[in-house]
Amino acid sequence: MRAGGEVATVRALLDVGIARLRESGSETARLDAELLLAHALDTDRTAILAHTDAPVGDGAAARFQASLDRRAAGEPVAYIRGIKEFHGLAFGIDPRALIPRPETERLVELAELEIVRWLLGAPRPAGSPPVRVIDVGVGSGAVAVTLAVLLRRRGMLDEVTLAATDLSEDALQLARENAVAHAVGDRIAFSTADLLPGSETTRWDVVAANLPYVRSGAMPTLPVATSYEPATALDGGPDGLTVIGRLLDQLPDALAPHGVALLEIGGDQEAALRALVIERLPGWSCEVERDLGGLPRVAILRRDETDAASPAA
Repeated sequence: MRAGGEVATVRALLDVGIARLRESGSETARLDAELLLAHALDTDRTAILAHTDAPVGDGAAARFQASLDRRAAGEPVAYIRGIKEFHGLAFGIDPRALIPRPETERLVELAELEIVRWLLGAPRPAGSPPVRVIDVGVGSGAVAVTLAVLLRRRGMLDEVTLAATDLSEDALQLARENAVAHAVGDRIAFSTADLLPGSETTRWDVVAANLPYVRSGAMPTLPVATSYEPATALDGGPDGLTVIGRLLDQLPDALAPHGVALLEIGGDQEAALRALVIERLPGWSCEVERDLGGLPRVAILRRDETDAASPAA
């Protein structure tokens, strides 16, 4: 990737990369090229944008070319780089798990808020049990690990028990790796389970879940990049709510009397989700929070007050 026998510069390589990715159909060609060149140079995007006249050696140029080839074929930038930023943290990412989406940060924010309310909303006598929190369908660990880091910053992590489940052993291993990388590997209990773990004694105070919610019929219409991700982490059945519906069926026995379940949903699924809650969880409340784009994103489910106050709940 030389021009007239001269060593290529950052600007020249970016121009080539942007043109190549635009031709391949990338909707974010400039951003993709900048991230991939930064990755090839083992630096960050800010550094290359600040030094566009800097020369690039043959080794880095070759690595950039290889990354462009992969991206032009449709592979996600996150898999090529092996890293994805989420809520200000860097997560290792590969095809073992779904790539964390920015929309899911809203799920983390709401889960953190609920935990803080549990801990600060009323006086907690000495010896009170920890707040029990579970991330269902942990994937790469983005939700559970970010929560642990945020609670550690608040000095609240010792008052919380964090658990995370996934049906995929590969995803669980990736989540463990990310937990260790952020120094919370010993603060999250990971286990293999189909949604909530089987237990007749554990009731969860906060259930957070980013489960598959893409309609099966829509899978072939998704961007090419999603074909590199685990289909089981995306396909939510004919209506997109099959897996979420199975979790709803588990909540009456698994959620603490005054607990809350936070479920990420598709931007067009609010009405269908509300109808499903009425059918599966009669009497429960269902609020829906929107994301930064104004789309419905997180359903907040609670028992009705009478049920929550019942000794049998």
